[in-house]
Amino acid sequence: MNDNGQAAFLEMRNITKTFPGVRALDGVTFDLHKGEIHALVGENGAGKSTLMKILGGVYAHPQYGGEILIEGAEQKFAGVREAEKAGIAVIFQELSLVKEMSVGENIFLGREPRKFGVIRWDDLYRRARALLDDLHLPLDPHTAIRSLGIGQQQLVEIAKALSHDARILILDEPTAALTDSEVETLFVILNKLRARGVGMIYISHKLNEVFRISDRITVLRDGRTVDTNAVAELSERQVIARMVGREVGDIFPAVDHEHGAVVFEARNISVSDPAVAGKKLVDNVSFSVRAGEVLGIAGLMGAGRSDLLMAIFGAHAGRMSGEIRVAGKIVRITNPAEAIKHGLGFVTEDRKRFGLVLDQTILNNMTLAGLRRISGRFFTSVDAESEAGERAMKDLRVKANSVFTIAGTLSGGNQQKVVLAKWLLTNPRVLFLDEPTRGIDVGAKQEIYAQINKLARTGLAIVLVSSELPEVLGLADRVLVLHQGHMTGEFTRAVATPEKVMACATGQVQRAA
Repeated sequence: MNDNGQAAFLEMRNITKTFPGVRALDGVTFDLHKGEIHALVGENGAGKSTLMKILGGVYAHPQYGGEILIEGAEQKFAGVREAEKAGIAVIFQELSLVKEMSVGENIFLGREPRKFGVIRWDDLYRRARALLDDLHLPLDPHTAIRSLGIGQQQLVEIAKALSHDARILILDEPTAALTDSEVETLFVILNKLRARGVGMIYISHKLNEVFRISDRITVLRDGRTVDTNAVAELSERQVIARMVGREVGDIFPAVDHEHGAVVFEARNISVSDPAVAGKKLVDNVSFSVRAGEVLGIAGLMGAGRSDLLMAIFGAHAGRMSGEIRVAGKIVRITNPAEAIKHGLGFVTEDRKRFGLVLDQTILNNMTLAGLRRISGRFFTSVDAESEAGERAMKDLRVKANSVFTIAGTLSGGNQQKVVLAKWLLTNPRVLFLDEPTRGIDVGAKQEIYAQINKLARTGLAIVLVSSELPEVLGLADRVLVLHQGHMTGEFTRAVATPEKVMACATGQVQRAA
């Protein structure tokens, strides 16, 4: 019952799910009311996504134990289609859009309006336009998905889900790739849906958003329900303590790096847009980083931060101009292999697409980039490779049964640690970190932060890109700010403030301080 005495619209009772050697869910109970946003939080590996995959029909009955009831009637979904017919729509963190198709085609993919078997394109785009207008999304339904930013693609994914007339909407990390303005647009949409009586399950590691948008919060830990409370009854600190099973102090470590000589310099770097002739994604940006220094690069989505790092690493499709120096020597980098050879490592923004081979073991992933250095140039030493992997797994506290566990079965936080280990095993002089904590829980974030601090203390030069401003300010010794491909500000840790950084991120130019 909710505060008005209404019975729950959705009930999940005593849900259990077991994978080989792992009990992912152990008697989880969860409910949802009409017109409610119910947040589901917990560390990676707590069971959130598994629970939602059961509700969404990904894990069909009887692959799990327990009961699902909608309006009191038990549901046994044989697949995703049956869940959709029951009014359940899931927006997963990994987008499922077809990049070569238009916005409208993606929204109605597989459900195109037809007459005598022929797609009625005018009707399709008219309906797509009406849906986008209803959601106040300023997008042309004829636009190709590939030309949209990740944040806009996320909003299209939401529109696609709502085109099913969903009564229950599941959002898994919906703001992970959104700008502040796009988050505001999303929240306007969610509030409209709440007013219409749509029940929403909101999964996010961003607790400030959870407290802002949700009515209730349920915490999962180790596959079990810890508690469910109204938002008004909780504080962020209490929720974090329930998530990790302990009180959590200051999340960022004390920064105590000693800086050495300049290890890396990028001079007058420009990067062209491969899709638009004459357009520059990065325009004449220069920076340097010293041994033992964490250099933060801040900016809003589209500022060119990832393009800058990708181009320097030789992994960008656009043409790059400018000069790169490692330890004072000019180097030429045209591909990632040359970058690795010159001592660069790169933890990319999208770990599943660019950082991991998901169907390979932890060991294979960890040694992928540095195998020659680890085990010899001509012959692979299995013993040396295994020893290096075991040591890295222990040093980074990767939670898995062994180095032979398949990487795709790990939680997001543990996958991120494997990616970090891969680059550390190349023994880099400079490490690029692009959104190193995206989509991972607060406990795993603390461990990644501690590792960054530890690596800087050993003399590694680190360049950190993050969309989370507190993360940049909490970890960096110096902060650069980009806006639309231009560098608009540079601050030392002592003078960097959220206000100054955001002013530069929105286009104001600030002299170095």
